[in-house]
Order: sequence, then structure tokens, then C-alpha cells
Amino acid sequence: MHCQTLVLGAGIVGVSTALHLQARGRQVILIDRDEPGSGTSHGNAGLIERSSVIPYAFPRNLGALLRYGLNRQPDVRYSPLHLPKAAPWLLRYWQQSAPGRLAAAAADMLPLVQRSVEEHDALIEAAGLAALVKAKGWIEVFRNPALFAQAKQEVKGLARYGLHYEFLEREQLQAREQQLQGDVVGGIHWLDPKTVSNPGGLTRGYAALFVQRGGQFLHGDASSLRQVDGKWRVDSQRGTLSADEVVACLGPQSAELYAPLGYRFPLGIKRGYHMHYATRGDAQLQHSICDTQGGYVLAPMARGLRLTTGIEFAASDAPANEIQLQRCEALARKLFPALGERLDDQPWLGRRPCMPDMRPVIGPAPRHKGLWFNFGHAHHGLTLGPVTGRLLAEMLTGEQPFTDPAPYSAARFD
Repeated sequence: MHCQTLVLGAGIVGVSTALHLQARGRQVILIDRDEPGSGTSHGNAGLIERSSVIPYAFPRNLGALLRYGLNRQPDVRYSPLHLPKAAPWLLRYWQQSAPGRLAAAAADMLPLVQRSVEEHDALIEAAGLAALVKAKGWIEVFRNPALFAQAKQEVKGLARYGLHYEFLEREQLQAREQQLQGDVVGGIHWLDPKTVSNPGGLTRGYAALFVQRGGQFLHGDASSLRQVDGKWRVDSQRGTLSADEVVACLGPQSAELYAPLGYRFPLGIKRGYHMHYATRGDAQLQHSICDTQGGYVLAPMARGLRLTTGIEFAASDAPANEIQLQRCEALARKLFPALGERLDDQPWLGRRPCMPDMRPVIGPAPRHKGLWFNFGHAHHGLTLGPVTGRLLAEMLTGEQPFTDPAPYSAARFD
């Protein structure tokens, strides 16, 4: 069975890439071992994050480094056994987080972030998924007056990005979200982002649109990829598939494909958890809430309130560890006392694929004709899936890219 292009991975990045290639006339087959939207795309905080113009950087402040070193913070946790293995990647991440390099990363990522909402909007309308999306932004809350004052100054420094926001003092915040209590001193309401009540459902809706437009989705094994007589072959439920081109959109599993081909990309994994909760009485949240100090997001979802944690550095295949979730849950119950019982039997564990220079890998493989990459979206896979799918499709089909793709080139690591 032959087609023009195979897309490996049916998360938000892979599905979006398949849709954009399809829209440019490519015959595409989408391959995944699971159902679309079952992996990392299922478990995020549901933010289409137009306001994140500065990438998540490694802390540079000595005091913060010492606090994290004690391994008692709710927003970042590490496994002591994993730390020696992760140390070279963390050092590289710390180096790339220096002010000048961080500013360069922000400049390189800005064209993608700026188009993120409009690219989603087009697919949401075409797929009839408007019921899953709200244009109410999200609210960042603060429990420390000094940190709130510092955040205000930092936000004012983002004026050139044209972001829309409102500063909320304590009374204004509580008027907007009446159920918030505890020691909150204020917040910032980011107005540009959109929120999704079922991120996995959104991805599956995009996949259904791909099939509706004539594409095929098949279960298959991406790790079986090999090149034979100039064609790419993959094993699937329908037998062996062959194609002229293959696009690898495998997120945290990307190394399973590129490592056997001889590539050594510095892909790191930041683990994270989520849990759904009921609410007591008729209490509800109107917006997604991010507790900056706690490093968690509390978001209204179709299943209930979803609490998503910050970063855990541990072996990708290590068993789940509830310490971080328990710390964040304790803080969330003080912030939102109406948080009820857990609705999931076990915490969901996800893996964010991160590059130390805070840019994804988008473009052709340096040493294999017909092989393309689109992975490494870190904390913003949901946000950037459609826009990076567009960029990859423009490059592959010879169309003029909407932005210079050089910053995301795989060759920068080769």
C-alpha cells in the first residue's frame, strides 16, 4: 500500500500536520499505535497560549536554585536517581536560559506564538468544535505581594508584543472568581489565549476532519520505519505501507525513531500529572487559574476541574509518583475550598518533549531524503500544533513558508 506522505504520530502536532499536507494536495496516511489524542495531547491544561511570548527558562537566580535543590517545591520536582543522567541536559538548558539567549529564543518563537490562535480557529470552525473552546483567557494568581509587584513590572516590559491583559487587585480578582479564597493578593487576567475543555477531544475532532476530507488513519508501529530502495516503509494494521516522504511527529517518543537512524538530538522529557475533581455544591470556576508559585493550573474541563502539575524530572518510563500532585492539590484546596473528591482512579502521567534551546525541531532530516521532523514543542504542543503543522507542510510542498524556518532546523544539532 503506497501513498505520498506518511505522518507518524496522531497527537495534536501530527494530526495538524496531516491536515495541512492534505490541504496542499498531498495523499496522506496518518499512523499511530493508539487512538488520536491519546498521549500528551490528552493531558494538558487546555490552553491555546497566545500570551506565552517568553519561553519557560531554567532559573538563573541563586536563591531559586537553592530552593529547588532541596526538592520540596510544588512546581518542580526531581528524582535523585535520575538527576545524574539528566544533568548534562539541564546544564545545556541553563546555558540557553541566559538573558541574551533567552531573548533570541523568544524572538525565534514569536512568529509561531502569534499565529497560534488563528490557526486553531480555522480548524475549529472547519471541524465544528466551537463548543469545546472559550475565548475568556486565563488568570494568573499571586499569593506574594512582592512577586505580584514584580510580575506587573515584567508584564509592562512586554508592551511590544501587543498582548491584552488586566491587572486585578484582590477585590477585583474575587469579583471575577468569587470562589477563590486563601491568601491571594491579586492576579493578571491574560485575555488573548483561548481555553479548551477537552484537549484530547479537540485532537480527535481534528483527526475526524482529516478522515472526512479523504485521509486515512491506521494503527501502526512507527519504530518499524525503514528506508528500502528510496522509499519509506512502516508496518501497520493493513500490512506494510510505503511512501515517498514521512513526517515524524512523535513527541516524547521521537528518540525511538531518530536514534536508530543515527541522530542524537538533545531531547529532554519534563513529566507532569493531572487529576480531575468534582466541586462541592454549585461552586464553579469561570476561568482557568494558574497559581504561579504553586506551579499548577486548575482548569474547568468536560470531566470536572482538572489540576495539572508543573515539572517532574524523572526517567520517562519510571512509575508515577504522587508527591508533586499531592503538594499542588493541598495548595489548590486552600485557593479553591470547593474542590471536591478525585474523579480519576489514578493520576494521569504525561511527558513533555523539550529541547534545551526552547525551540522545536521542524524540517527535513539532514542525512535522509524524504524524512521530516516536527517535534519538541515542550509545554506548548496544544498551542503550536496547527501553526507548526502549517510551517512543515509549506516547507515539504515547496510553498513559501510564512516565517523563516531556520531557527527550528534539525541541522542545528547534527
